This record gives sequence, C-alpha cells and structure tokens, in this order.
Amino acid sequence: MSQSREKQKIWNVPNALTILRALLIPVYWYLFMNGHTYWALAVFIIASLTDLADGYIARKYDLVTDFGKLMDPLADKLMVLSVMLSLALKGMAPWAALLVLLVKEGLMVLGGALLLKKGVVVYARKIGKIAQATVVSGLLLSFFHEWILQHLGFPLHHVVIWCAVALTLCALVSYGRSAWKSYQEVTKK
Repeated sequence: MSQSREKQKIWNVPNALTILRALLIPVYWYLFMNGHTYWALAVFIIASLTDLADGYIARKYDLVTDFGKLMDPLADKLMVLSVMLSLALKGMAPWAALLVLLVKEGLMVLGGALLLKKGVVVYARKIGKIAQATVVSGLLLSFFHEWILQHLGFPLHHVVIWCAVALTLCALVSYGRSAWKSYQEVTKK
C-alpha cells in the first residue's frame, strides 16, 4: 500500500474516536480535580462508549489500521489508568490495584510495540475484553464509593476492581502465550 493511501486510511471514524478518547483524558482530569465528579463520570462513560464503537466500526467496515491497532488499546489504557489514579487519589479505589494494573499495562504496551516492529500483531482476546469491561465496571462503581459503603457496608467496587485485576493478569498470560507463538512463526520465515 502506498504511503499516501495509508495516510488516507488512517483518517477514518474508528481512529477519530480513538483520538477523541485520548483527548478526553485531560477533560476528565480537569472536571474531576475541580470537584465536578459526575461530569467527569459522564466523560468517562462517553470515552468507554467510544471504545466500544471504534472497534465495532473498524471491524464491520474493514477500517482496521496499524495506527488503530496500536493507538486504540493505548488510549483505552491511558483513560482507564487516569480514572483509576484520580479515584485512588480521592481514596475511592485501591492503590495496590492501580500499581498492579500500571505494571501489567506497561508490559502490554511495550510488548505490543516491540512485536509490531517485528510485524507481529497480537489481537484482542476475549479474556482481555472481559477484563477491560470488569475494570470499567469497577471504576464506574467507584464513583459511588460513599453510597456503596453506606448502603452495602462493604466496598463492592473494590471487590470488582480486584476481580478485574485477576482477569487482567490472566489476560497478560494469554496475550504472552499468543505473542510468543506469533513471534516464533514470524522468525521461522
């Protein structure tokens, strides 16, 4: 594919949604840190919906690009980690879970980038999507931290986040195995 054709292909709806999601991170931070918690929550929900939409549109209309393969998960990770950090700063999410996810996501991004340089693309797996959905669910619940503690008497949102951490570690192992197999196939050629 020519370079100009590849540039044209980059500018499509799924990639625009990915860029929008990345641009929403500072908007989220501004709102959250200035006490507009529920507006920040709305931004997080919009960002999460763009994540669902961009992947669906890219696959349905054959608009998958190398840019999207790399930037979509990066935008997702940055948004989720930003939200989790902000909630941890306010005591609404566990710091230890954030640290585990930060290390795991760093390994995923670094590994994905290195493999992409070798021509190996590790596609999203079902376990990764389930883990991501669980993390987002736990973070959404965390916005209602006080209500949950008052009405349930235990931190349900923390339980969901720790389940998400366990799932993301399972996903890391799954991605690692898949990446290793793909890498071996490429190096044999």
